[in-house]
Amino acid sequence: MTILFVVNQVRKESPGYTTTALALEAHRRGHTVYYVGIGDLVYLSDGRVGAHCRKAPNREFRSLRTFLEALIEEDKQLTSSSEWDVMWLRNDPAADMEKRPWAQDAGVLFGQLASKQGVLVLNHPDGLVKASNKIYLQYFPESVRPQTVVTRNMDDVEAFYRAQNQRIILKPLKGSGGKNVFLLDKKDDKNRKQIVEAICRDGFAIAQEYLPAAKKGDTRLFLMDGRPLMKADKVAAIQRIQQAGEIRSNIHQGARAKGATMTKGMETIIEAVGPLLREDGMFLVGLDIVGDKLMEINVFSPGGLIHASEFHQVDFMEEVIIAVEQKVANLKGNP
Repeated sequence: MTILFVVNQVRKESPGYTTTALALEAHRRGHTVYYVGIGDLVYLSDGRVGAHCRKAPNREFRSLRTFLEALIEEDKQLTSSSEWDVMWLRNDPAADMEKRPWAQDAGVLFGQLASKQGVLVLNHPDGLVKASNKIYLQYFPESVRPQTVVTRNMDDVEAFYRAQNQRIILKPLKGSGGKNVFLLDKKDDKNRKQIVEAICRDGFAIAQEYLPAAKKGDTRLFLMDGRPLMKADKVAAIQRIQQAGEIRSNIHQGARAKGATMTKGMETIIEAVGPLLREDGMFLVGLDIVGDKLMEINVFSPGGLIHASEFHQVDFMEEVIIAVEQKVANLKGNP
């Protein structure tokens, strides 16, 4: 099969990204792999979605680094949806919010067209529209998510702050990677208004109850078609432990990762959210869990799958690509 990986900017990809590992696994399994940056998507005069993309060279690679370096050095070539079996949207819209706002929705918009042209688009672009910001979490049962207020009104934040015993998490409705995430407590009395105003300059703010279990970090758990991604009875999950004095558990914010196992709390969350994720066409997602509560659902380009594979000593990438192969076969009527 032919897979087009859509990323923010090809030259800014990293060997440590989950996207790179998925692409290399697809290449190793004999599939044609293309990479395209958002700015190189195109609508062609024949009505097809196209892309000025780079093709992975037809040779073996020993590492993620050599694979990505070789791919980046390839010249761009114009291809169209008539040649693709899969269009995989692995771009992060939040990363383009400030400097390239035109790029935020482009992947989803072109993906919707490609889907109508017979291409398997992952995750489903209609579902991604619904999940384009953190308010998507509010579609799921209250029992598995923290108490939350979404607002641009300072009085709303103050009221919630008092109701939560003067300790809340505040973050932007749109964003990723732990950017502009704050723990507000009594120490921030003088700065609270400025923090809220800074977040609300770019849109809505989310105020969430603070969970004491967050001191132990969080768990990134991968679901595939609404079910735990597993191999050899091991679940694709990592525990992320923040640095001392840091509330964010994101790896690139300095958190360290270790292997994680399934818990009863995780099973309860999966039972609550899995059906709707499948219904929305969310093929591969990352759940961020603190204690027995779901803090975020990462649907665009969830990372950490390389860490999970290393900790559990299994290749979760292989399971994902096999599942994609089956989806393509089913779409073509060859189960």
